[in-house]
Amino acid sequence: MAVCGCCSWESSFGGDLVGPNPTDRGKAGSKRSILVEADGGPLSVVVAGANVHDTKLLEATLEAVVVERPEPTEEAPQHLCLDKGFDNPTGHRAADKYEYHAHIRRIGEEKLDAQAKKKYPARRWVVERTFAWLSKCRALLVRYEKKAANFLGLLQLACALLWFRRWHRLNILR
Repeated sequence: MAVCGCCSWESSFGGDLVGPNPTDRGKAGSKRSILVEADGGPLSVVVAGANVHDTKLLEATLEAVVVERPEPTEEAPQHLCLDKGFDNPTGHRAADKYEYHAHIRRIGEEKLDAQAKKKYPARRWVVERTFAWLSKCRALLVRYEKKAANFLGLLQLACALLWFRRWHRLNILR
């Protein structure tokens, strides 16, 4: 039986933290939940089966942050932008528990101004760009590792490599 910080599942698909993918004819798959900063730098990553809903992973993802977080204050609250999939009591409760000011778009809500343009465009592309950076690592694009701990280790190593490349690029530009 595989045990992780957020859940415990046993899978018959030949690996731990693997589940039937609801969007791919029930094939075995895994889900990566990632928290990024405003520029796309990864702060935490969690792995689970593909059949686990995102809201069940939110608390584990917020708990897995590897850097020390500044204390949120009234003048400088910490914001957390989430998509419509987190618009439920579980998502709101997890954001409140970790003292984030959650920005969660309501299901069925579109913010349009008088010219029919979005007032507050979604920032989902920042997370998707980070997933694209991580997918450049071949071992992460297709999960070859059977053990979830090995796969999570590769994800964390790739995240550290992203931070190193950003740091190196900033020091060269100076």
